Amino acid sequence: MRNWIVFGFLLLLIIIPFLIWGEWFTNIFSGEGAIQRLEAVGQWAWGLGILLLVGDLFLPLPATIIMSAMGYLYGPWVGGLLASLGSFLSGLLAYGLSSSLGERGALFILGEKDFQKGKNLFSINGGWIVAISRWLPVFPEAIACMAGLNKMNFRKFVIALLCGSIPLGFVFAYVGYTGEENPYMALVTSALLPIILWIIAQRILRRLSKSEV
Repeated sequence: MRNWIVFGFLLLLIIIPFLIWGEWFTNIFSGEGAIQRLEAVGQWAWGLGILLLVGDLFLPLPATIIMSAMGYLYGPWVGGLLASLGSFLSGLLAYGLSSSLGERGALFILGEKDFQKGKNLFSINGGWIVAISRWLPVFPEAIACMAGLNKMNFRKFVIALLCGSIPLGFVFAYVGYTGEENPYMALVTSALLPIILWIIAQRILRRLSKSEV
């Protein structure tokens, strides 16, 4: 129960700023706004783009619009790499902040029973949860925080995060590069590719685990 309460609290921390400032941020970055703001810093546009994507952890920034702008400025490959990196670092920071509380902090927040339940959940299904969550609104960073709080294996978390972040970054960079206005296929692709990548990653992780025994 406590895991769900904490998860709901994290969602509220994300949703409330969105309700207050979300429209304002969207207006600033909508249309060519994101491109203009990145271009304004010249050769450091890539750095600002990554910083904005990481900042999506704390502010209601339109991450997919920023990713598209990076694709427009740098092309589908370099822009995709930068967009993926920004999404990855945002999830990594969320995990790190929660994980830094340590087991004692996690037990204090969740209680021993819920901590063990959460730990088991992320041990068994955490990869699926993290990888698939990256294309969803609101959920990605909250889930990354829960993964850190429940002490999900770091290597598994990183690989699952990559499985979700890479398709998302490259797909929306491609959308920005091509100027696609109705990216329905992009949404479908960014949702399906993490599943395929995680299936492959699972097999690799199993082989690595066997070789380490």
